[in-house]
Amino acid sequence: MPTFENRKFRGAADANKLGARYRAVMARHPFLMFGLPFMAVIIGGSFVLTPATAIRYERQDRKVRQLTKEEELGLGKMGRKVDIREEYYRLAAKDLDDWEQKRVKRLPGESDGVL
Repeated sequence: MPTFENRKFRGAADANKLGARYRAVMARHPFLMFGLPFMAVIIGGSFVLTPATAIRYERQDRKVRQLTKEEELGLGKMGRKVDIREEYYRLAAKDLDDWEQKRVKRLPGESDGVL
C-alpha cells in the first residue's frame, strides 16, 4: 500500500451535499452532466440571438433606403426640381464653342505634370 493514496478524504457529512453528489454523477456520466448542458446553452443561445440580430438589421435597413429621383435631387441645400427639357434649352443657349482652357495653380513643390 502506498504512503499517499490518490483518493481524497471526504467525510460522511459531505456525502449528502449537492456538490458531492454532482461530483459522483459527473465521474460516471461526464457527457450528461457537462457536455449536454453546454451544447443546450449554445443551441438555445442561437435561437435567442437570431431575432435580436434580425431586429438590428431591420433597424439599419430603415435608415438606409432607396430614394426616388425627386428625393435624390432635393437632398442638397440648393435642391431644385429638374426638368430634362429645361436643362437641354439652358445648355443650348450657352455658347459652348467659345471657351478657354486655364491651368490650375499648383502648390509649391507639387508636380505640375509638365515634362
